[in-house]
Amino acid sequence: MATDMTKNVIAKRIEINGIVQGVGFRPFVYNLANHFGLKGEVANTASGVYIHIEGPVAKIEFFEKDLIKKIPPLAYVVEMYSHSESLKDFTDFRIVKSKGGTAMTTLIAPDVSVCDDCLNELFDPNDRRYQYPFINCTNCGPRYTIIDDIPYDRPKTSMRHFKLCPSCQAEYGDPSNRRFHAQPNACAICGPHVTLFDNRQKKICAADSIEKAAMLLKQGFILAVKGIGGFHLAVDACNSRSVARLRNRKLREEKPFAIMSYDLESVRNYAAIESAEEKLLTSIQRPIVLLKKRTPHTISEEVAPRNKYLGVMLPYTPLHYLLLKYGFTALVMTSGNLREEPMAISNDDAFEQLADIADYFLTHNRDIYLRSDDSIVKHIAGTARFIRRSRGFTPIPIFLKHQVPSILACGAELKNTICITKGDKAFLSQHIGDLENMATYEFFKLTIAHLERILEIIPEIIACDSHPGYLSTQFAEEQQNIRKIQVQHHHAHIISCMAEHRLNGPVIGLSFDGTGYGTDGKIWGGEILVVEEKRFERVGHLSYVPMPGSTAAIKEPWRMAVSYLHDAFGQELWSLELPFLEEIEGQKLKVISEMITKGVNSPQTSSLGRLFDGVAAITGVRNRVNYEGQAAMELEMLATEKIDSIYEYEWVSDEAYQILPAPIIRGVVRDLQKGLSPSEISAKFHWTLVRLFASLCDRIRREHHLNRVVLSGGVFQNSLLLTGLIQALEKNNFQVYSHKLVPSNDGGIALGQAMVAAAVFR
Repeated sequence: MATDMTKNVIAKRIEINGIVQGVGFRPFVYNLANHFGLKGEVANTASGVYIHIEGPVAKIEFFEKDLIKKIPPLAYVVEMYSHSESLKDFTDFRIVKSKGGTAMTTLIAPDVSVCDDCLNELFDPNDRRYQYPFINCTNCGPRYTIIDDIPYDRPKTSMRHFKLCPSCQAEYGDPSNRRFHAQPNACAICGPHVTLFDNRQKKICAADSIEKAAMLLKQGFILAVKGIGGFHLAVDACNSRSVARLRNRKLREEKPFAIMSYDLESVRNYAAIESAEEKLLTSIQRPIVLLKKRTPHTISEEVAPRNKYLGVMLPYTPLHYLLLKYGFTALVMTSGNLREEPMAISNDDAFEQLADIADYFLTHNRDIYLRSDDSIVKHIAGTARFIRRSRGFTPIPIFLKHQVPSILACGAELKNTICITKGDKAFLSQHIGDLENMATYEFFKLTIAHLERILEIIPEIIACDSHPGYLSTQFAEEQQNIRKIQVQHHHAHIISCMAEHRLNGPVIGLSFDGTGYGTDGKIWGGEILVVEEKRFERVGHLSYVPMPGSTAAIKEPWRMAVSYLHDAFGQELWSLELPFLEEIEGQKLKVISEMITKGVNSPQTSSLGRLFDGVAAITGVRNRVNYEGQAAMELEMLATEKIDSIYEYEWVSDEAYQILPAPIIRGVVRDLQKGLSPSEISAKFHWTLVRLFASLCDRIRREHHLNRVVLSGGVFQNSLLLTGLIQALEKNNFQVYSHKLVPSNDGGIALGQAMVAAAVFR
């Protein structure tokens, strides 16, 4: 019998690449090997983790299955190679020092929520970390935002200022402990601590600073709270006066605030949760999830005025849990920043920037090295779609179909992110914001330097948008001794979606957004393209109309309404009895009319986003907006259930198909004059677009022999349009691809820029 057992003993060498360092992977392997009574060793390598394992064949087979099935929460396995190896007669299983070089080809974990094990300890009066607001282990807590350099170990993080006490050091060095090599490990004796201040930086003495902060929130005060990726501004979400005061001080008139509740039971009091949304809310990434409001509910209408949705997240730090346990239905948790500027991350910056907004500050002394806003997702057409991809997901890469050169892609202007490629991986940065001021531009440059450092990448190529006025483009043009490649905006949109699906061209691409610089110098945004990696052909687009006042027309959709009416009716528009025209000062209407007629400060646009704005204004939804896309969003939310009737539509064929807005606009006006409600008009408008674009794709398929359609651009955040178009195209036997891994808006465009640059370089 003993002889048979000996014959069954084999050895294997297993190599694993992915996010496998700094996430408890080696102790996981150590404990798994001991569970099966196997011998050998595990070590970090330059590319991931190496395992030498010895034991009976059957047990090694079970070990290899569990190696993938039961990996730690923060681990992400990209590749695993298993080879036969000679027996080395190990007597036990051990964790050994790193093997090979130190080149950084392994991946860094993102910041994630506190795990259930740590939560149990947090609220256990007998645990030594009872109510300690920085409790964490190898399975949870901060990573990306506290890293200064690689390799990822404590001296290269913001925890280097905190020397481990004997108890924490013992955990850190014990492979059987879940805090083995957990770099942020700490306790109340040796780790960071919280302090409460007023907005004059006077320390508030209290037996429990967090309890005192909660009481101040209950009294209606505004609190600045330091988290993982930056400061939040918090108020009681059920206190309308407090929320209104926060809006007034933050100069944020109507844009929705995100809210945070202690648990799902609390959320169900004010929002409907589908099973897919529940999974998103409770995932370790803890994104903000857009949920439909319940009626009635106790959340202040000031949180998300004129909106059917609430942006909801569950707590992701121990500090959040400790604050929310004091009985709040929800707290507003919005980014702690001045209008249009990046979130504050240092205590000094917070006091300087937020003293006129917050009444009190709940801070701590663990530094944040890189800000990271909350991610935002919405479940649309059967899957989660990113509105913003940031905390919890960055810097997990997008895995590419091919190896590419080292490229830095600078993104666009709005919702900027940058992308850096290495081998077959594309690293999309956290949300940077709108590059419209120097503070955000400095954050943009800091993010580039930080990612280049922690990924050990020196780019060979720099890619950017073709718009000469973008700060991201100007940054690229200023760089010396590097090849520069400009990429057309809508080409990049389609390629970004193709990259995440690992597609090669050609495909039909529908690229719909508000603004993008066209190859003819005009403003594009309603584009049908035939796309390959390094080239595209514009085969269709919305017919051009003037955009009176240029960017002013984005903030005042009534200007676009007048432009579309002028296009559809000419001078007869002034005889139309439309309520929205009566709300505009006569002299302003006269000036806009002359601007359109004479082409003064009225660039031509083919943007579908602007068509949504125009229809929203004509139907009386909104003449002015307080944030990007507001008019289109409110028009979408107004729509009734699907109806059978649609508006007439028409396209003409020139060098490319030109879709004429005029028949649709005339149909909208007729319905208004007949007394149809804005809800019915909105629904008809949406389904007209679905039918129109599905039909035009069918025509292009016959001409170009293409059966794959790729959807990208910010307009596809519209649930009705995206869902309807996917269904219509699939019914016509198209293969349809839409975004799942990166945002469809400009937050994902840097990925497309990088892939176009790689193709041009090849």
